[in-house]
Amino acid sequence: MLKKYFFLFSFLVAAQVVFSQNPNATQPGNQPISPKGTAKISGAVVDSISGEAVGYATITLLSLPKNQAVDGDMTDEKGSFSLQNLSAGKYRLVVSFLGFRSKTIDNVEVTDGQNLKFGKIQLASQTKILAEATIVGTTELIEEKVDRTVYNAEKDVTARGGDAADVLRRVPMLSVDFDGNVSLRGNSNIKVLINNKPSTILASNVADALKQLPADMIKSVEVITSPSARYDAEGSGGIINIITKKNNIEGFFLNVDAGAGNRSSNLGLNGSYRRGKFGATVGGHGRGMYNRSVSIFDAKTVVGGIAKITDQNVEARDRGLFGHYNFGFDYDISEKQSLTAGARFGTRNFWKMQEQTTLLFEDNILKTNTLRDVDNRDLSNSIDLNLDYLRTFKPQQELSFSTQFSRSGLTNNYDANLFDAASDPIFLQKNLNFNTNRELTFQSDYSTPIAKNHLIEFGGKGIFRAVNSDYEFQSSASPGEPFLIDKSQPSGGLDYSQNVGAGYISYTFTTKNKYAFKVGSRYEYTQITAKTEENPVRPGHPGGGDFEVPDYGNLVPSVNISKTLKNKLTIKTGYNRRIQRPGLQQLNPNFNTTNTQNITVGNPGLRPELTDNFELGFSKQVQKTNLNISFFGRETNNAISQVRQPSDTLAGAIVTTFQNVGRQRAVGTNVFANAQITKSWSINTGFDLIFAKLEGQVPGENGTSVAASNSGFTLGGRFMSQVRLGKGWSLQGFGFMRGRQVVLQGVQGSFGGYSLGLKRDFQEGKGSLGFAVDNFLTARTTIMKTRLEAANFYQNSETQMINRGVKLTVNYRFGKVGFEEKKKKTRSVKNDDIKDGEGGGQGGGMENQGNQGGGNRPSGVPPGGKPTGKPGEKPAGTPPGSEKKKEN
Repeated sequence: MLKKYFFLFSFLVAAQVVFSQNPNATQPGNQPISPKGTAKISGAVVDSISGEAVGYATITLLSLPKNQAVDGDMTDEKGSFSLQNLSAGKYRLVVSFLGFRSKTIDNVEVTDGQNLKFGKIQLASQTKILAEATIVGTTELIEEKVDRTVYNAEKDVTARGGDAADVLRRVPMLSVDFDGNVSLRGNSNIKVLINNKPSTILASNVADALKQLPADMIKSVEVITSPSARYDAEGSGGIINIITKKNNIEGFFLNVDAGAGNRSSNLGLNGSYRRGKFGATVGGHGRGMYNRSVSIFDAKTVVGGIAKITDQNVEARDRGLFGHYNFGFDYDISEKQSLTAGARFGTRNFWKMQEQTTLLFEDNILKTNTLRDVDNRDLSNSIDLNLDYLRTFKPQQELSFSTQFSRSGLTNNYDANLFDAASDPIFLQKNLNFNTNRELTFQSDYSTPIAKNHLIEFGGKGIFRAVNSDYEFQSSASPGEPFLIDKSQPSGGLDYSQNVGAGYISYTFTTKNKYAFKVGSRYEYTQITAKTEENPVRPGHPGGGDFEVPDYGNLVPSVNISKTLKNKLTIKTGYNRRIQRPGLQQLNPNFNTTNTQNITVGNPGLRPELTDNFELGFSKQVQKTNLNISFFGRETNNAISQVRQPSDTLAGAIVTTFQNVGRQRAVGTNVFANAQITKSWSINTGFDLIFAKLEGQVPGENGTSVAASNSGFTLGGRFMSQVRLGKGWSLQGFGFMRGRQVVLQGVQGSFGGYSLGLKRDFQEGKGSLGFAVDNFLTARTTIMKTRLEAANFYQNSETQMINRGVKLTVNYRFGKVGFEEKKKKTRSVKNDDIKDGEGGGQGGGMENQGNQGGGNRPSGVPPGGKPTGKPGEKPAGTPPGSEKKKEN
């Protein structure tokens, strides 16, 4: 029991350290600028021409003669403001708002108890200055930062109207296959987060979850290849953090996204209201997709000395409706305390209609010729609820408590009709599979500086996870006959629970000569219980029961070192150990016979795998080009891999399952360049080269195991170019190629694609209209070929996707808004610990974790509304565009 509740230790330690301090103690360097008094200053801000109120203007009060900022406010919707509890003295008042000239009122003097009323303060328009402004900068599509690579998806014209998988295909170091399975540097064992938080839909199947998330919702994608000890130890390849669009503004805001095309359509609404200490957001996106695909399946199996050859052609029509809805709020309890909460709902309805034509030969003699219609339904829903509290004591000294509850329900059913030569149904079958995945997480983190340039972080976490799967096969001899349990197929269930307790400590030190060291260690203890049942019990099968999966504890160290040289060359190196636990799809014991010749079944007895990662990276700015080169190596023991073998009950069929097969090694390099050719033309390009070697045991004939190994190179790359054409027009092109990949029993084929998009911004950036085309110069299909083989079988498959597409997108923003609020750190739950079935934050340095939240303060104003600044600087909250326009 002590091990089961290991995580409580770190919770208690963090709480004891923090609450033993006096939160009211004055920290050095944090003295108030002046004592509070009884004076008051009030007034209203109006347009000098129209006389209308200017809502959400910034008010800054500076003390004289030192010109130090001592107070600040923001006008309400009627333009009114009030500064209270002021000390007697002389001040300077500065009023500013985007699109108006800032106004300064000198020699403002108040005495104790005085209420100084300014009446109406007029601001003059700055239209002429803005009309002659020049563009001084723009957000790059891809940014290289010290601790991560950031892909700013909202700048990508061609991805709009698609889903998250379309966006991830454009991100450096990532590869996404036809089905949406993601890999990082050739490693599919990664963790995907949404806004620094996990989701049960991602735990079930990353590929399917990405289809649910519209591209139009995604603001950026962060790739973290060497996570620190603060992150969960799960995800041997690293972490991908998808940041969705948020509104950091004061007032009311509504954004509408819509798109239509020959392969998908979408509609989205996002709104927010923010006033004072309270902010709320609500949003929803819906997406429909429709596509055709063709698969050709050629396999040979040898069972009992009899060779069986299968030739199969599958034509499919895919339809999907996906929804994603969210609600959240944040509230500043006090100057140094904040509370955030949120709810996220997701739904996925995916239908695949298949016509399977199968020829089965035995010793080159045709035995059967069947036609099978399959209606496959993949339906799911999910909910994530979170509540997070943050207490800030002084810069970099913080305590956070986070909780999250997640639940997803998955229905993966199919109906199949088997026809004879006269096209009459002769056999009907149903597979009913219902799954649930529930998670409850508690987390606490504490960070504090212990000296100049020294930071220590530690915390604890507990995850309580329960997975259930119930499955049943039914059949009917002919139409009109009742469906009964099919005793020739296994039916049963899985009850699986997993409890994880974790504690970590991390230390960061930065030297005067620009060396940065971040070292840490994390200990995770995992307790698993698993029970299966099978009805009826088949010959050679135990009929279910308890699976013996021993408890295990893992110590996972991490070391990251970086050095910036005088010639703007940054060198980074790192080592970390990662854990990969099996996911729901890999555990589910349901025999998925959607295709009776290509069956998939999970393995509840899987154990976790351990991976050691090494990395060396170089980043250099050469004039207007940023060049990034990295070298990496990894070794995985007890690797979880797909293994295939001939079915012992279905003639000519191949069964795919998951096993801890052995060892995987990989070395490789990533090269990426971001070049600004001219002020309006930029190019982003890169390639990945990886050599992988896999070794392990796979099933042989008559229940034996045989040694297997495979090795080879994988080459992939991407190219993107953007051109701003002026007057709101922009053009963008994108192309990618993913080379063949080696697996333990064969080779998965290569494929690629490209797109071209044109966008026009209007209404001073409030709206945009876009048009994009995909794969418009090639044939109507993209083909991926795969070959898998062992001593007793081979399997060739060819998938053809009809992916020539056109799409039209429109975006418009409504509402009366003011300045961006000051971004504030929040802590939130991040469960980085489940491996996806097929593949599948921020980090480093002194990390700023989590979502943007907090009250509504002008830029430069910390919690509590007290502006900061130096003498002679523009007042806090003065927009950067007051002299020159900055294009976003």
